[in-house]
Amino acid sequence: MANGWTPERRAKQAEAIRRWKPWERSTGPATDEGKARASQNALKHGLRSAEWLEDQKRVNDLLRACKERLRRK
Repeated sequence: MANGWTPERRAKQAEAIRRWKPWERSTGPATDEGKARASQNALKHGLRSAEWLEDQKRVNDLLRACKERLRRK
């Protein structure tokens, strides 16, 4: 394989992970600050945020209305 993970290496790593069971020690955020931060993990931001898209729609609607008024004159 191009990435260095042969089927044998992959199987060996999978077995090691099953022995280690890291999911049993994973507890997630414990502090209020950590929980607040984790609650925002799925939040979209920037040019894809719902707020920005809504604002962009309003601007486009306004521009469309302005163009229509200019055409009527």
